[in-house]
Amino acid sequence: MAYRDLERDSFTKDDEKNMTFLGYLALFDPPKAGIADTLKELQELGIIPKMITGDSKVVAMSIIKQIGLPEPKILIGSELNKLSDEALMYWVKNTNVFAEVEPNQKERIVIALKKAGNVVGYLGDGINDASALHAADVGISVESAVDVAKEAADIVLMEKDLNVLIAGVKAGRITFANTLKYIFMAASANFGGMFSMAGISLFLPFLPMLPTQILLNNLLTDFPEMTIATDRVDKELTDRPHRMDINFIRKFMIVFGLLSSVFDYLTFGLLLLLHAQPKQFRTGWFLESVISSALVVLVIRTRQPINKSKPGKYLLRTTLAIVAVTLTIPFTPLAELLGFQPLPLSFVLVLGAIVATYVVTADFVKKIFYQHVKF
Repeated sequence: MAYRDLERDSFTKDDEKNMTFLGYLALFDPPKAGIADTLKELQELGIIPKMITGDSKVVAMSIIKQIGLPEPKILIGSELNKLSDEALMYWVKNTNVFAEVEPNQKERIVIALKKAGNVVGYLGDGINDASALHAADVGISVESAVDVAKEAADIVLMEKDLNVLIAGVKAGRITFANTLKYIFMAASANFGGMFSMAGISLFLPFLPMLPTQILLNNLLTDFPEMTIATDRVDKELTDRPHRMDINFIRKFMIVFGLLSSVFDYLTFGLLLLLHAQPKQFRTGWFLESVISSALVVLVIRTRQPINKSKPGKYLLRTTLAIVAVTLTIPFTPLAELLGFQPLPLSFVLVLGAIVATYVVTADFVKKIFYQHVKF
């Protein structure tokens, strides 16, 4: 800052001479407290923070030092202009700071990151961020941002606090993991059930299960699956990002669907060896099908051994309740209406052994499956 007395109101550039120096006026916008810890936690979650700014390279590096991050590889706008889109796809992978960039260059960087196979979240609050916010997979702005930035964003944070993003990422991964559990369970159970029903129908002189029994089977097995949304999620499913992999789901469906059918056919064989009548056969398969489907959810819900990962309380309680209700149905007045009848003790013991063996085998097959099939 400097001053000079003038006898006129107008001021020209030539008057900026022979002035009296007063001092410097520095504008300082410090990083938010705790931002270094926030960025570190984002990196631990598999999220790579990148800085894209129109400020100079010196200012950008100053901020990096203030928040305690190691000195990164930096790319400035003039250098970026010389890169083709294909070359930029390579550079964005290894560059963490982009400085002195223009608004259209921000959009180019986001698009290059997406083409390089990344899912991109972009956080910005200015007019210059609008195009990049729109191009990102998830555009994030804040309540105090300009209107055009908020309109371009998918999410608007009510407070300037990146810890909200951490909480959101964790919640999203929990939801994604539980959604996959339901898909795994439904796909494998439906595939296995169809294979079992179609196969045994070729050899029996009667229907292996009546339509009303099939509907009741579906209803009862749906109850534990509905509580999967509240289930606990193992740490390895939330500490890294995952994507929907149809090929993995297909392999899971085939392996565990066929495993389910193997024990269905084992049930068919033993019931026939015990000379089960049609009602006894249907009751026996109904009990085995519902109870095994309910209990196997506890196996499929985790990659860990069943005794190492504790299920959510609602899932566990609902599963046990469905097992109890299923065992009770043949002894209720509804049994005759639904085509069931109480089974001899020998039948119940055989079915119990089949279900127990199925749960243990599924847990073992799961271990082998995840060793050979990566997700």
